[in-house]
Amino acid sequence: MKAKKRYGQHFLLPQWADKLVEAIEPRADDRFLEIGPGPGVLTLRLAPRVAHVTAVEVDQVMVALLAPKLPSNVTLVHHDFLETPVGWPEEVSDQPLRVAGNLPYNVSSPILFRLIESHKRYGRLTDATLMLQREVAERIEAGPGSKVYGVLSIFVQLHADVRRVLALPPGAFRPAPRVHSSVIRLRFRPPAVVLSDEAAFGAMVRSMFTQRRKTLSNALKPFATSRGRDASAALAAAAIDPSRRAETLQLDELARLAEFFVTAKSD
Repeated sequence: MKAKKRYGQHFLLPQWADKLVEAIEPRADDRFLEIGPGPGVLTLRLAPRVAHVTAVEVDQVMVALLAPKLPSNVTLVHHDFLETPVGWPEEVSDQPLRVAGNLPYNVSSPILFRLIESHKRYGRLTDATLMLQREVAERIEAGPGSKVYGVLSIFVQLHADVRRVLALPPGAFRPAPRVHSSVIRLRFRPPAVVLSDEAAFGAMVRSMFTQRRKTLSNALKPFATSRGRDASAALAAAAIDPSRRAETLQLDELARLAEFFVTAKSD
């Protein structure tokens, strides 16, 4: 069984898969979406302990390898998770859905954003226990003032509580990656702050963090100009010091700032 670099494959060893299952804390009535089952080291441990698993795998070789081994409560889907419709498969069921997966390092952020979008649209995702590169986990749980606090931190923390539950060395995988890994748990919930226009909030945050080294008076200017507004007026209305930088802003401060541009639309 040879790992494919283009899929970012690093296969979890059995003893570490056991630890991952314990971190997930599966229950008998749970329904799971597993992203990237690979050869099934997690799938085959999870399935006997839950009601159902939908496993989505992009690699046809892995699908052929895993399919004959699966119990009847596992549905194996040969597809790229990022190319499935947002909300699949929870859109076809009214039952809560949990998520688990050993995410390829090269697409972990897009998968996280996809899960957040699914949660926002359908509200049936309860939690996600995900294995990620340690640096990505650090970005997700970073708070204001951290050098790695940014767009990913803000959007995940807007919609989920984050907790790191397991650390894994390179030797936990074959082939061993050159980086350490972490397992995080996201518990999805309503937004941490009230936003009347999350799309505007998102556009503002992304624009500001492309210039994170600049003071807010300068970092906010491109977005404000695109909205026909003045950055200084926005910062004054939100009671935020213009000499600060984007990476110091709390979620509630970002929300106040975004609200200026939303309410200004009707002026």
